[in-house]
Amino acid sequence: MFDRILKKMQEKVRTREYVMTLHAEEEMDEDKLTIFDVERGILIGEIVERQKDHDTGEWKYLVKGETLAGSELAVMNKLSIIGKLVIITFILNN
Repeated sequence: MFDRILKKMQEKVRTREYVMTLHAEEEMDEDKLTIFDVERGILIGEIVERQKDHDTGEWKYLVKGETLAGSELAVMNKLSIIGKLVIITFILNN
């Protein structure tokens, strides 16, 4: 359903056109993940949900994929108005 958006997100990961929020970086450290785990989650994942941000009105997307070790990972992202992918947060399911 959101194939075009997912392809755009994956291209942003491949070309390193993304930023991570401080919250996402803290979650990554807490879960002992690397940026490669987060990138893989997006690159092999699928969009499973779309949400509208109540404050900004922007669409954000939940992408389910997996880490390098094979753990399930759900990454919340959005495409910013300046053309970068913003990695907002994620949830690791062991």
